Amino acid sequence: MSRVALVTGGSRGIGAAISMALKDAGYTVAATYAGNDEAAAKFTEETGIKTYKWSVADYDACADGIAKVEADLGPVEVLVNNAGITRDAPFHKMSREQWQEVMDTNLSGVFNMTHPLWPGMRERKFGRVINISSINGQKGQFGQANYSAAKAGDIGFTKALAQEGARAGITVNVICPGYIATEMVMAVPEKVRESIISTIPVGRLGEPEDIARCVVFLASDEAGFITGSTITANGGQYLT
Repeated sequence: MSRVALVTGGSRGIGAAISMALKDAGYTVAATYAGNDEAAAKFTEETGIKTYKWSVADYDACADGIAKVEADLGPVEVLVNNAGITRDAPFHKMSREQWQEVMDTNLSGVFNMTHPLWPGMRERKFGRVINISSINGQKGQFGQANYSAAKAGDIGFTKALAQEGARAGITVNVICPGYIATEMVMAVPEKVRESIISTIPVGRLGEPEDIARCVVFLASDEAGFITGSTITANGGQYLT
């Protein structure tokens, strides 16, 4: 029986590419989404990947949702924490709500999804936790004090948890995408996109599939000696 992979925010954008790549690699995939029922239904119809609706910001919803996925498909052995939101504003204009919403989803959401799955992974002596951070969690970004802080926190979470999981056969790694050609990025004015591309040494935006390929590798048995690592996938825009 194929391993079960659970991808949060897995029905759109980078998450959809990850879900499809894992399916193509032989995994049984479940994808979560937070609110867009139409997009999720279309994704399931087109790919055959089951979708489940809950907010990763809600711990109890995560625990209940994971239980449903495991009842339907079997134990989750690969978790991809991809779900994320932005609530951008210069710090002097940022509201407490804008700060908290981003923290609840982008940082606490990683805890909320990983924590209920951790005991099973330890018991089975196998697990793959792959967290999707951001270039802006590495270098910071104007107007994104909330987002950058949360995504930097994901990197710290990864490094700490990797040390705890190693002896139990669980690897924990993080991917930091640069600017990717998602709907959000492609919606910005062309001149803005051109200015972004001018700062990327490879001369193009990333594709969602660029990130998906990293995930498939980190989920594989061949990546069993890689844990606590940060994969920087940004076309050379920021070097660490």
